[in-house]
Amino acid sequence: MNAEGMLRRKRLQSLLLAGISWPCFMGQVAYAQRMNSGSLLSFDDMVQPIVQGAKIFKKDVQIEAPILADNGSLVPLQVTVQSAMTAQDHVTHVYLLSQRNPVTQMAVFHLGPWNGRAIVSTRVRLAGTQELVALARLSNGEFRYKQMEIIVTESACVDAS
Repeated sequence: MNAEGMLRRKRLQSLLLAGISWPCFMGQVAYAQRMNSGSLLSFDDMVQPIVQGAKIFKKDVQIEAPILADNGSLVPLQVTVQSAMTAQDHVTHVYLLSQRNPVTQMAVFHLGPWNGRAIVSTRVRLAGTQELVALARLSNGEFRYKQMEIIVTESACVDAS
């Protein structure tokens, strides 16, 4: 290998080491979420780590998703929260929670008055038939939610991925 190739290799190694060590220098530590082994969680087990005793109401949240999903790898869903989305009254977060997936909290969306509407569309992976919870946090500190059971014929996430 020539000198130019060696120099290129050294630079790439330096960049790789810098990328790995950057969080250590910044004092930030990443924590993995607790993984469940396919057991069904209760509603409180899913919601209480986020809500932590705050008021929670079953209203003003809609979930649009197929009742029967042929493949759990790509399940489309849309969550709509009724909100004025003004500076004083708006949705701040939308959480998608899974009853059976290895990681309960599938997604968190951060919203604000700049969104105009509180609508989130995505695709999720589901590890079998389960209850899905869409939990919305409002700017006044209360929570609203909607549950939906989705029947999955071919599971995803069976290898804890």
